[in-house]
Amino acid sequence: MCSLFPPFPPEVPVTAVVQSAAVAQAAKALAEAARTGTPCPPVRDLFAADDVAAAYAVQRTIVEERLTGGVRVVGRKIGLTSPAVQRQLGVDRPDFGALLSDMAVPDGGTVPAGRLLQPKVEAEVALVLGADLPHAQATVADVIRAVDFALPALEIVDSRVTDWDISLVDTVADNASSGLFVLGGAPVPLSAVDLRGVRMTMTRAGEKVSEGSGSDCLDGPLNAAVWLASTLASMGDPLRAGDIVLTGALGPMAVAAPGDTFEARISGLGSVRVGFAAAPEQGDQR
Repeated sequence: MCSLFPPFPPEVPVTAVVQSAAVAQAAKALAEAARTGTPCPPVRDLFAADDVAAAYAVQRTIVEERLTGGVRVVGRKIGLTSPAVQRQLGVDRPDFGALLSDMAVPDGGTVPAGRLLQPKVEAEVALVLGADLPHAQATVADVIRAVDFALPALEIVDSRVTDWDISLVDTVADNASSGLFVLGGAPVPLSAVDLRGVRMTMTRAGEKVSEGSGSDCLDGPLNAAVWLASTLASMGDPLRAGDIVLTGALGPMAVAAPGDTFEARISGLGSVRVGFAAAPEQGDQR
């Protein structure tokens, strides 16, 4: 099985053994929250302040356990691309998580009731790669050459942490607060669209709940992709041909409730839709 991250070095100091126990405890708490549908307390207190390396170790543990169940990694998501959200969490850079094959929802599909704990929806630009991005100092030109096409996308974020009470450590550990994702079905080559200049409008049941532009995502989705490509290559696990990259929100996220329907329209890319199944009535066992 291919690891999502490079392995730990062979010689591990005692302090790392202590940290490893905390990593296992945090991973267990987050996985149990996902399994039971009951959010858990924040995991940040298990680690030193701002220990992002430990948080990514938790993420790796959770994802690699998921891989043993037969799913596969199909790409990555970029989070914290909004300057406002970065200021809120006291960080100056994005984060990333893994996209797994069982997280994909078809365009126009419905999320089953109870599948997620605390879902929210945001509209994004998705890039699908036709070539590897192996360089630790990637450029925009590298990304443009590697991208096969772009698609409109909805990311359905979720948190296994109670009431979304998250710090940077919590969201990184929780696979960057990932949930599900929806891709539009009409591929667009980069030569046909200015991703920085696209405009996005997202509606819930026909009412506008979010709007923004490509420049609201790290001053352009390609910049976000450059950051991700460089970061992963420097970790020894570069983006590969066929990977999906969710480049980050183009506008504010919106809370999703049972029975809701969302549609995002992104100029030059088209639209993408998803629904949430109504909650079963009490006593309905179907």
